Amino acid sequence: MTDTEDLLYDITDGVATLMLNRPDAANALTPDQRNRMIEIFDEVGNDLNVRVVVLGATGKHFCTGADLRVSKIPETSRPDGAPERTLGDVGRNIRQGAQRLVTAIMDCEKPVIASVNGTAAGLGAHLALACDLAVAADTARFIEIFVRRGITPDGGGAYMLPRLVGLAKAKELMFFGDNVMAADAERLGLINKAVPAADLDAEVDEWAQRLAGAPTKAVSLTKWLLNRSLDSDRVTAFADEAWAQELASTTHDFHEGVNAFIERRDAEFKGW
Repeated sequence: MTDTEDLLYDITDGVATLMLNRPDAANALTPDQRNRMIEIFDEVGNDLNVRVVVLGATGKHFCTGADLRVSKIPETSRPDGAPERTLGDVGRNIRQGAQRLVTAIMDCEKPVIASVNGTAAGLGAHLALACDLAVAADTARFIEIFVRRGITPDGGGAYMLPRLVGLAKAKELMFFGDNVMAADAERLGLINKAVPAADLDAEVDEWAQRLAGAPTKAVSLTKWLLNRSLDSDRVTAFADEAWAQELASTTHDFHEGVNAFIERRDAEFKGW
């Protein structure tokens, strides 16, 4: 277990569990939390002890977005008379902050499951959308809250949301910023499952255990293929598919899977 005051991180039996731990602040995300999360999602890529990542939170909320009470623009040396904020500062902060975190989740070599225990708003909603799989308590809410604050979406939301629910529905959700309860989020395709709150941990654990016993490299390559397919033409997608199969065929788990089929037994995948 590697804990900090606001992040809990543990690796057990192939499952890396990362928990946001600022319940008194509705799990609003600080820059320090964000940067450490980026490091963790990068680290698990080459950690053979990790075969799946679960992203969750303590308390009543999943994540209510970036903590606006904490300065978001890094302080730098400025010449005399220069304003505290200039053109480019905000955009640079988004690129280096929220977008880097969402990218770290989407590009993580291991599958990532979101365990959404409560409100997921703004960047918090986009963290869940960036995960490969998402399970939510039936009491959870998803809110594209940016319009309520007079700002535009960040953290890749305008890229991910239309790909999940279609352009017209994405506009509705982002223009109005209405609450979307978990059952409706499942119906729309925002998440995979909405379950009774009391069953959330068990449901997530079941999927995590299945992925922890899966052929990790094959799952990683499949994630890469699926993510790329949304922006690829057919020729590129087919070339990617052939290359992924070539790479998968060099792994231990590929040969184990084939041998297990021939020998009519259950495969025992190692993750490499």
